[in-house]
Amino acid sequence: MITFKLNGKTVQGEEGQYILQVAEKYGVEIPTLCHHKALEPAGMCRLCTVEVFDGRRTRFVTACNYPIWEGMEVNTDTETVQQGRKLIVELLLARCPEVPIIKELAEKYGIKEPRFKTEDDDCIMCGLCVRICERMGNAAITLTGRGTEIKVDTPFHTQTEYCLGCGACVSVCPTGHIKLEDITKHAVKPIPSEYEMGLKGRKPIYIPYAQAIPNIPAIDRSKCVHFKTGGCKICAEFCEVGAIDHAQQDEIVELEVGAIILAPGFKPFDPSRFDTYNYAQHPNVLTAMEFERILSASGPTMGHLVRLSDRKEPKRIAWLQCVGSRDINQCDNAYCSSVCCMYAIKEAVIAKEHAGEDLDCTIFYMDMRTHGKDFERYYNDAKDKHSIRFIRSRIHTVEPADDGALAIMYANEDGEQKTELFDLVVLSVGLETSPDVLKLAEKAGIELSGNRFCQTQSFDPVATSREGVFVSGAFQGPKDIPQSVIEASAAAASAGALLSPARNT
Repeated sequence: MITFKLNGKTVQGEEGQYILQVAEKYGVEIPTLCHHKALEPAGMCRLCTVEVFDGRRTRFVTACNYPIWEGMEVNTDTETVQQGRKLIVELLLARCPEVPIIKELAEKYGIKEPRFKTEDDDCIMCGLCVRICERMGNAAITLTGRGTEIKVDTPFHTQTEYCLGCGACVSVCPTGHIKLEDITKHAVKPIPSEYEMGLKGRKPIYIPYAQAIPNIPAIDRSKCVHFKTGGCKICAEFCEVGAIDHAQQDEIVELEVGAIILAPGFKPFDPSRFDTYNYAQHPNVLTAMEFERILSASGPTMGHLVRLSDRKEPKRIAWLQCVGSRDINQCDNAYCSSVCCMYAIKEAVIAKEHAGEDLDCTIFYMDMRTHGKDFERYYNDAKDKHSIRFIRSRIHTVEPADDGALAIMYANEDGEQKTELFDLVVLSVGLETSPDVLKLAEKAGIELSGNRFCQTQSFDPVATSREGVFVSGAFQGPKDIPQSVIEASAAAASAGALLSPARNT
C-alpha cells in the first residue's frame, strides 16, 4: 500500500492507482467530464486538476491519470485549484453555452456569462466517445482535423457501416452531442424486450423478468458486442465476484428419469398475418398482452394509460374478441381459447380504474363465454357497475382515421353495418402451440389433438399417449392460471404415483 496525504489527511491506495481513484474511495469530490471507469484516463478536460507537493515544489496535475506515490501531498480544493477550474468551466461555457451539464458547472462556480466569444457547439472534445468505440473493438469514430478544426467524426465524414449501433458512444457522452443516426448506416433501434412484448428495450445482459427462475442475468450472444468484435468485456471487468465468463459454452446434459412432465406453455396468436385489423401497420392497434404491459406499473409507460403513437390518453378503447380463435377461414384455429373473454373484461375494468369512469370501453364479441366461479357475476358487474359496453357483432375491418384514431366497421346482431371511432383497439388474441413445442412433442413421442395440443383422455387429463410422460397447463389445451395450477398438482401426483414403487414411498 502507498501512503500519502490528501487534503491534509493521511490516506492509502494501491500501487498503480490514480489520485482520482483514491479520492473517490475516501469521499473526496473531484469534478471531471472526460473520465469513465471503463476507460483508461486521458486528462482531456483538465477539470480534475489538483495540486501535488513533492517536498520541494508544487505542481498542477490531472487527478484522473496521475499515479499516486509514497509521501506525496495532494490538495484538491485550494484557491488556486478552484480558480483554475473556474477558468476551464468558463472556456467550456463559451464553447457550449446551451449544454446542461456545463451550465450546471458554471452555476456552481458562480459564472453567469463567459468573458470569451461564445460559440454554438455541444462537443467539449472530451474524447470519451472515441475511446469507448475503440474499447468496443470497432473504432468507427475518431478525432479528425487539427487545431481549432478538430472534431469527432467518422473517417470519411459520412455514415459508416462499421458502426454496430451499440450506443456505447451515446451512453458516455456527457453533453448529448453524439447522435447514432449521424454515424451508422444501420437502423438504430433498441433491443426489444420479450417480456415487454417489444414495447420497451432491454440490454444485451438482462434478467428476462423480475420473477424469472433462476433470477440471474443472461448474456444475449446475438447482441453482445464482444461476440461481434472481440472487444468490450467491460461487464467481466466490473463484476466483483467474477461470475461472467464469455468463453462459456452450451452443454447438453443427459439424464435418466422415471417420468417427465411437459409444461411448455403456449404462444399468443400473431395477428399481423391479418390485414383486417391493421395490427402490423398502426401503432394504436395492440394485442391484449401488449395492453397488459401498458397497464402494468413496471411496464413501458409505468402504468400510465396512453397511446404509444403520441402519448395521448385515450378516451375510447375497443376490444375485439376471438382474434385467432374460432376461425377456420384465416387461421385454422377452430377452438375457443377459453381465457380471452375474461381477460378482456378484466383489462377493460382495470383501464377504467386507471383512467376514470369517463373512459369509454367497448367489447365486440361473438359469444361471451364466462365459465368459471363468479365469472358471470364479474361480467355483469362490468356491464352494470362500470358501464362497459358489450356489442355482439362481426368485425369487418379496422381502418385508420384522423388524429391517430381508428374506425371499426362491423355488423351487429340485426345485420346492420355500423362504424365507430376509437383511440385504441385491443385484439384479444387466442392461444396456440408454438412450432418449437410441436417439435418437442415429436421428440417425446406423444400424440397431438387435431388442434395441435397434447392428446389426453377426459378421465385422465394429465396423461399423454406415452406412459411416463405427463402434461399440464396450456399445452393440454387453452386454460387460465388457476386451472393450470390444478393440473400441475395433478401431473406431479401422477408422476409420484408412477415412481412410488421405485422410490419405496
